[in-house]
Amino acid sequence: MPALVLLGAQWGDEGKGKATDLLGGSVDYVVRYQGGNNAGHTVVVGDQKYALHLLPSGILTPECTPVIGNGVVVDPSVLFSELNGLNERGVDTSKLLISGNAHIITPYNVTVDKVTERFLGKRKIGTTGRGIGPTYADKINRVGIRVQDLYDESILTQKVEAALDGKNQLLTKVFNRRAIEAAQVVEELLTYADRLKPYVADTVLVLNKALDDDKVVLFEGGQGTLLDIDHGTYPFVTSSNPTAGGACTGSGVGPTKINRVIGILKAYTTRVGAGPFPTELFDEDGEALRRIGRERGVTTGRDRRCGWFDAVIARYATRVNGLTDFFLTKLDVLTGWEQIPVCVAYEIDGKRVEELPYSQSDFHHAKPIYETLPGWSEDITKAKSFSDLPKNAQAYVKALEEMSGAPISAIGVGPGRTETIEINSFI
Repeated sequence: MPALVLLGAQWGDEGKGKATDLLGGSVDYVVRYQGGNNAGHTVVVGDQKYALHLLPSGILTPECTPVIGNGVVVDPSVLFSELNGLNERGVDTSKLLISGNAHIITPYNVTVDKVTERFLGKRKIGTTGRGIGPTYADKINRVGIRVQDLYDESILTQKVEAALDGKNQLLTKVFNRRAIEAAQVVEELLTYADRLKPYVADTVLVLNKALDDDKVVLFEGGQGTLLDIDHGTYPFVTSSNPTAGGACTGSGVGPTKINRVIGILKAYTTRVGAGPFPTELFDEDGEALRRIGRERGVTTGRDRRCGWFDAVIARYATRVNGLTDFFLTKLDVLTGWEQIPVCVAYEIDGKRVEELPYSQSDFHHAKPIYETLPGWSEDITKAKSFSDLPKNAQAYVKALEEMSGAPISAIGVGPGRTETIEINSFI
């Protein structure tokens, strides 16, 4: 049975939550494999809207087992707040599994994130200030706190003290902040241990056994391809690997078990935070995309930067992820434009460039080269098949598919759970 990876093919916020939830009724496990509560998914079920930050989107599907893999960083307070909110709305969260190897976002990670970003001033990265980067840094520096550490107070204390040795020097001598007491941090972390325990599991073993037993496993990435720490627009990126390779390291499932890699594409492009964005619009069209598309970050509450579709980025996402399919979202937002520009290449130093430049400087100076496609005015939210779409909408989808390098197998024509056209089955 298939193991599928579902990930963002742009800068995040492409609609992965809807796509994951749509597949949730057909899969047995949905796995978050990287990131933390800096990601955000909005899922609409009937007349109910759910904003998820840390939990896998599959948690809204009763038949599915949601899993937080070892590659995720977990803020326990955020986790329990999210679980409480879902429980109050009648959602059963008892099937959730959390890897004992997932790292914990500690209070000092959040503090370091916020003071460091403020210190950078105009050079700031645009982080969410939720401690994600410092937690991954601790993981790489081998001073991180894992979920399993909460069940050995001696080990937990040693690790917190070791982590704070350097951080307190930084806080007091560089940022003029008060030192953080290790005992206080340990005490707070231990308060989460009992409630976390029923969810903690050897998720690597669980997932591999599930695949051996012909179960369907869906791996869900947070953020997007262009925010990948290795393959994104560094340094304006996240601190983990949302690309397809991250699904393997962040879950403990080997690459030979993955059958399909699905990239989520918006019918236009958005970005939250700082960093280069060649097709960004600063005019009425940009404002219209923001307003009609309700482009505000689920996690940050920040307005998203908006621009036209960028086929160069889509081709890049196809290449670095080995994409087998695209799920095109928010096609309905483009209804009403007479003409729709699409970026097909860049101009850099007077030369036409059709692939994403590896040089950070070149990408910062890239100017979009557009082709203009005819728009449509008909309402498409009730479309149930590709043939139901207006001819110009069909032509737009086919053009994006040809430019992007992988088949578009599903199209989102509205925000609702059922407002999707399925062209090719993912399973």
